[in-house]
Amino acid sequence: MNNTALPAQPSLYLLSLGCPKNRVDSEVMLGSLLNEGYQLVEDARDAEVILINSCAFIGEAKQESIDAILEHAQLKETGRCKALVVAGCLTQRYADVLQQEMPEVDYFVGTSAYPRIAQILKGERDRAVIPDPDYIADSRTPRRNSMPRWTAYVKISEGCDNKCTFCIIPKLRGLQRSRPIADIVAEAQRLVAEGAVELNLVAQDLTAYGHDLPDRPKLHELLQALGDVPARWIRLHYAYPRDFPEDLIDALATQPNLARYLDMPLQHISDPVLRRMKRGRDAAWMRRLVRKIRDRVPDLTFRTSFIVGFPGETDDQFQELCDFVEEMRFEKVGVFQFSREEGTESFALDGQLPQRVKAQRQKKLLGIQRKISKAHQQRLIGRAIDVLIEGVSEETDLLLEGRWMGQAPEIDGKVYVNRGQARAGEIVRVEIEQAGDYDLVGGIAGAEGPAQQVGAVRAAPQRPRFPILSH
Repeated sequence: MNNTALPAQPSLYLLSLGCPKNRVDSEVMLGSLLNEGYQLVEDARDAEVILINSCAFIGEAKQESIDAILEHAQLKETGRCKALVVAGCLTQRYADVLQQEMPEVDYFVGTSAYPRIAQILKGERDRAVIPDPDYIADSRTPRRNSMPRWTAYVKISEGCDNKCTFCIIPKLRGLQRSRPIADIVAEAQRLVAEGAVELNLVAQDLTAYGHDLPDRPKLHELLQALGDVPARWIRLHYAYPRDFPEDLIDALATQPNLARYLDMPLQHISDPVLRRMKRGRDAAWMRRLVRKIRDRVPDLTFRTSFIVGFPGETDDQFQELCDFVEEMRFEKVGVFQFSREEGTESFALDGQLPQRVKAQRQKKLLGIQRKISKAHQQRLIGRAIDVLIEGVSEETDLLLEGRWMGQAPEIDGKVYVNRGQARAGEIVRVEIEQAGDYDLVGGIAGAEGPAQQVGAVRAAPQRPRFPILSH
């Protein structure tokens, strides 16, 4: 890149791929660049700098990232683009290969080089800036929330100390490093002051929070401190089941601003598969944990995910998983085909299954869960629930849309509101009248007349639902 070609205030387009944790990293880079005078644009064709934050967790994620890079590289010929930058996990994992195969890319930025993004664009000597993964942003780090103002993600830790055989994350993100409680609370307070009513806590391993810090704070202590933050819903994503603490169950049951929602990927239930995955617990222990959580928090929305087609998974072991899903009746389930990733222990395991078997098993388990999900949804008919309004629906101007406490942003369904007035970012009481497999329909309690938004904000378009597999 000819660095003199960039104007004093370059136009910037940012594409963030992958999981919410990656979105937070994108927001950190965005904050840094906006502080340097960059001007954010919504159309890549108008951008002088295009920044792609990539994902490389599974095969589909890698392919999506590569496709996006190649597509946007064309804008160096047909658009205004003077600099194409690729950051994130794909870069961290394949920097050497990418430099050879993608001459169109000006800079490759690793997962711990985000704070240097502005300096890199001023003319970094090296084309690839890939330090060891040891960085985590704090409350003082410039960050621009890319979500609607009423919702935000808060990354409480980075990296992972677990050794799951299917997972490449520790190599891409490093070992666990947690933020101090006071620092997380400071960021949460700032986000609420900026308009957030919903905070989504994310980490590679939420339940391991704090064990790496000198005073070894626990997750429930962090949640207690966040109890004083005036957010309506604080939601937990990516809990690891092995060391799930009793105190966390108590917090879910009693803390007023903690959403009755838990995202805890279990990955499987067959003991032989769990051992090959190195998940650290057996089926009996997992069942006891799920039942204990259900008993103590009966109104919980429980989201989990499973891998099908793991090496050596037999028909009987897959059926055991299907029976477990039928038995536990989780509200939300993600089902992912095993992705054979080089650099992971599972890459070399024997018993690799053909793609058609993985696809068949995924389809069957999703079919089982779809019926369970619809039954859960139908039980909400006739109830009045609090709904966070997000604007006029993308489906039709005749509806508002939002989410209730049991629907996380970007991954769960919607509540479509057909009656009453509300502002975007407002939480209103909605009487549920219809239920689909994943979405709900209802009207604002006590309201008459068609749905109408007060103000001009339209609901943000849903990002493509890409099957990111959290661990």
